[in-house]
Amino acid sequence: MRIRATVAAVTGALALSAFAVPAAQADDSAITREDTAKVLDAAHAAAKSGSRAAAAAVDAPYALDASISNVKINNGKAIVAGTTKQVTVPTTFTLKHGAEVDIDAADFFVDVEIYKGSYEEPENILVGDDWPTCVAVTSTTASCKATIDVRPGDGELWNSDAGAWSANAYAIAFNGEDPAAADYDITKVGYAEQAKVGSTKVQRYSKLSVNASPEPVKKGKTITVTGALTRANWDTFKYAGYTVRPVKLQFKKKGTSTYVDVKTVTSGTKGALKTTVKAASDGYFRYNFAGTSTTPAVKAAGDFVDVK
Repeated sequence: MRIRATVAAVTGALALSAFAVPAAQADDSAITREDTAKVLDAAHAAAKSGSRAAAAAVDAPYALDASISNVKINNGKAIVAGTTKQVTVPTTFTLKHGAEVDIDAADFFVDVEIYKGSYEEPENILVGDDWPTCVAVTSTTASCKATIDVRPGDGELWNSDAGAWSANAYAIAFNGEDPAAADYDITKVGYAEQAKVGSTKVQRYSKLSVNASPEPVKKGKTITVTGALTRANWDTFKYAGYTVRPVKLQFKKKGTSTYVDVKTVTSGTKGALKTTVKAASDGYFRYNFAGTSTTPAVKAAGDFVDVK
């Protein structure tokens, strides 16, 4: 699930993420997405007020005794998304809190989300469909699991989103306060937020093909090895060529288990790859792309050539 930075002008910084809070906890609590957003907005407004005296004059939540650490996104691996298939990314973290904080309350919210760009002006934010589940380890520590759900087919990603992302975390305790009530007192609501508690990469899924011909071929004759390097285009929901990229042509002799480098080929128009080699022995040809910060590494399946 994502929310675009076009909302930033309304909410400011990562408070905009509250408009995309996971659905599950919203079903279990009377608290709405707008309610959560207002708490985050109020906290940010107070923080921008400067002096403590100025901040005190602004109705805002109090500082909740809670912190999030040990954030791990996708088991430390990059998040790789294609053009249509939903990607569900596992996330784990540790929640530490004061003994007075009831993390089992229906109106207690905690979450980790990832954002592209700066914390103050994120370009995109991705969160999970469901709220994290936390299991108490001690009276003041909990181990939490969550997911971040990515739907590239729904326009949740743009090509410019590929690359490095950061993680943000927050916890909110409404403590029985009803935002819809006339006597709602936001100063009795607890709030804690941390920027850059983790990092990850979001990458465009890549594909690599190979075809060696003719098959069979006489020893000493020329073999032409073609292929294509393509990657997901999140703007068009199609795959497009990844051009001007070094790709290694590799060969594995029949009866062996290791590929060896033959030469490096640069991808051309539409990601096309083409080169020639002399036929020497039976074996498999493949292309191998090392990857970049925006695109994962990929290897083509080997194509066997029978040398007569």
